Amino acid sequence: MGEAAGDALVDVAALERFVNGRVPGEPGPIVVEKHVAGFSNETFFVTRGSDEWVMRRPPRGPLLPTAHDVLREYRYIAALYGRARVPRPVAVCEDVGVIGAPFYLMERVDGTVIRTELPAAYDTPEGRRRVAEELVDALVELHAVDWRGAGLTGKGESYLARQVERWAKQWELTRPRTRVLRGLDEATAWLRARVPKAADVAVVHGDYKLDNVIFAKDEPRLLAILDWEMATIGDPLADLGWLLSTWGDQGDPPGTPQLNVRSTLTELEGFPTREEMAARYEARSGRSMRHFGFYRVLAVYKMAIILEGLYMLYLERAASNPGAADFEWYVPVLIDRMHRLMGESN
Repeated sequence: MGEAAGDALVDVAALERFVNGRVPGEPGPIVVEKHVAGFSNETFFVTRGSDEWVMRRPPRGPLLPTAHDVLREYRYIAALYGRARVPRPVAVCEDVGVIGAPFYLMERVDGTVIRTELPAAYDTPEGRRRVAEELVDALVELHAVDWRGAGLTGKGESYLARQVERWAKQWELTRPRTRVLRGLDEATAWLRARVPKAADVAVVHGDYKLDNVIFAKDEPRLLAILDWEMATIGDPLADLGWLLSTWGDQGDPPGTPQLNVRSTLTELEGFPTREEMAARYEARSGRSMRHFGFYRVLAVYKMAIILEGLYMLYLERAASNPGAADFEWYVPVLIDRMHRLMGESN
């Protein structure tokens, strides 16, 4: 068992009984290792002999409504497997009595998650451009999936208006447990007044970015999209807005502090600009960028509220990653960025 796996997040003996009873293969002991990289659902590597899986479960502590939904993750992965670039689903457990929370297992894809550097095999301007193109192309593929044919349901036509209200509500629930943040209420009003009237409908990942996918180690080929807890049916341009809100130099004034873990990787030579990324998506999907300013503001609004929720978990000593302490000062940076984008989009 990994060093951090015995901290009451996983009952290893109970998980072993579940795996041996539910997952095909030779029964035997399992090894569980906690993976500390993200800030949301808890991730563990589970090994049984030559079998290797990833297990996902929610963090401990009281959660905001709809947050950390691992069952949603599994439902989308199961529906999209074979239709989009997702890991193979293995098993799901809704019974909180097994390890103390719902969880699921998926295959462990042999590849690399790119955060601060590329694999040496393609750390070149050409390789960087290809990484970006793969990100856009995999997103176009996802948004082209026949979601009804995949067995998914949703009210995609009202997605944008519901997104604004959902995140406004999350902020109202978070505010009493953290602090006053100037500027968020003004952004809510701005978004409510500018929801695009006509929108396309597709599978929306909800957190699509460079470090939520796995690339091959030897070539710039995107193998699998991870972290599906926010997936839904909605406007696909929300995914593009989110991706580009994490891409390149965001135009903050000189001297603006940034997260220590912030990757400046996509500012290196070879990576295309946000405008080039949007143009590739537009050309390959056929979707217009006419109202894209709204989606850029929505992305930063959503990011600020999510990170404030994670900062809340840090204050309540329930965060899955101690780096959530940095959101105390980083969320106000995002609010300033959002207001700058609002001014550019008016």
